[in-house]
Amino acid sequence: MNKKEIELNKNEDAMKLAISQMERRLEKIHLGGGQSRIDKHHAKGKMTARERIDALVDPDSRYFEIGAFAGYEMYEEYGGCPSAGVVIVIGWVSGKQCIIVANDATVKAGAWFPITGKKNLRAQEIAMENKLPIIYLVDSAGVFLPLQDQIFPDKEHFGRIFRNNARMSSMGITQISAIMGSCVAGGAYLPIMSDEALIVDKTGSIFLAGPALVKAAIGEVVDKETLGGAETHCEISGVTDYNLPDDASCLKKIRDLVSQIGDYEKAGFNRIESKDPVFPTAELNRFFPEDRTKPYDTHLILERLVDKDSLNYYKEDYGKTILCAYARIDGWSVGIVANNRLVVKNKKGEMQFGGVIYSDSADKATRFIMNCNQKKIPLVFLHDVSGFMVGTKSEHGGIIKDGAKMVNAVSNSTVPKFSVVMGNSYGAGNYAMCGKAYDPRLIVGWPSAKIAVMGGTQAAKVLTQIQMASRKSKGEEMDPEKEKAYFEKIQERYSKQTSAYYAASNLWIDAIIKPEDTRFFVSQGIEMANHGTVEKFNPGVLQT
Repeated sequence: MNKKEIELNKNEDAMKLAISQMERRLEKIHLGGGQSRIDKHHAKGKMTARERIDALVDPDSRYFEIGAFAGYEMYEEYGGCPSAGVVIVIGWVSGKQCIIVANDATVKAGAWFPITGKKNLRAQEIAMENKLPIIYLVDSAGVFLPLQDQIFPDKEHFGRIFRNNARMSSMGITQISAIMGSCVAGGAYLPIMSDEALIVDKTGSIFLAGPALVKAAIGEVVDKETLGGAETHCEISGVTDYNLPDDASCLKKIRDLVSQIGDYEKAGFNRIESKDPVFPTAELNRFFPEDRTKPYDTHLILERLVDKDSLNYYKEDYGKTILCAYARIDGWSVGIVANNRLVVKNKKGEMQFGGVIYSDSADKATRFIMNCNQKKIPLVFLHDVSGFMVGTKSEHGGIIKDGAKMVNAVSNSTVPKFSVVMGNSYGAGNYAMCGKAYDPRLIVGWPSAKIAVMGGTQAAKVLTQIQMASRKSKGEEMDPEKEKAYFEKIQERYSKQTSAYYAASNLWIDAIIKPEDTRFFVSQGIEMANHGTVEKFNPGVLQT
């Protein structure tokens, strides 16, 4: 076995190990509040959130989960909040692509933590951007009171969800809610601000104040069913539209309602018959290096991602640290902007570092993004970027201006954008490559993804130097052992904060995916975006 083959095998082993670790963590997350709480849930005749979703989506269809790692390693003083206590997927119901939002009542009775609100708002944002029907499977005790100050009053907090309900209604986006458990206080507005509301008899209930609060407030003694059960709201108040005997019947009724939704005008993105890549997608694990400091040829990644015979490189011999290419993924026409990690020579014969954005590569990417907007071609950004080139030569050459042009083009792009963080996504490179702040329709990371203002080692060196300089100015000295310990402490903290899991926990990315699932992610994303419309592209001020 030659040296190259050994290196490829090491890459593959490292990625498979990372994927295995991810899947083990997901298995635990999928248990929600734990097996004992799942058993209690079943004893009440109720399905879990994930069981409800599996029963609702079309048989044998594949869905894409948003935010499975949301809340990961958060709120541990309260027992944790797996998946932020709510399961959200983009899936197919009666042949129509929908957003499904299902409260997980095995996690603190489905109570809303701050990250729960952020995740629900993300689901509504996706529905509004792509004009997708949204289905709420409600089973929640309302706001998690110990953290109410972090979920209730601000602009992007709990109340924003009801504002979005109203906005989606005015946009003609179908909203269907099923009350399949508790629905209390402010949370009661969500299902009733939807277009149609279903309720499950004996297990579903909805009221502004529960029996205990009613007794405390006005002295009235009333049971839950009389106050806000299915019979009350279907026969007396008229608040709900359908009374169903159990979860299974309720989910079937939702499928029936969705089946009758009419079609809307499509955005019209180009698609032809899909072809497999020229090389198997499983080989992505081999060609993405275990050692993140090593260069690699991004062309080899693209050949394992896009449809066979579809790659058409734009300005291939100019601005080589960014690859721009027209291609197809699962038949969809796409424009790809990818960081090239090879050390290359520019047109002047000068060496350029891989993964760094230079003036010429920024200029090329800017022009390509504008072309894709003109042609109504969705954009796919593949991140492995250390940032923009620094130093006297780059500053004198106007790197800030050229970088600003690229950021401007990304900011004003109106075609759907999808971001895949394969490796590094550092500093302003994250912005130029359509990081979360630049409104990608969806953004995901491979297990190897790292997102931060700079790498952990670089940050630790900078902060250690600042600390040493500060002490020196005070006449203090730090012995080498203490300096080393200080450096390692900062590096460890930074390494955790740059990981894919930290990003996913905070919803900076929508999901962590296996590299071989990248084609599915992009295809489903464009399918989703095709429900919407594309505004006319106006590039704003692009300085020459």
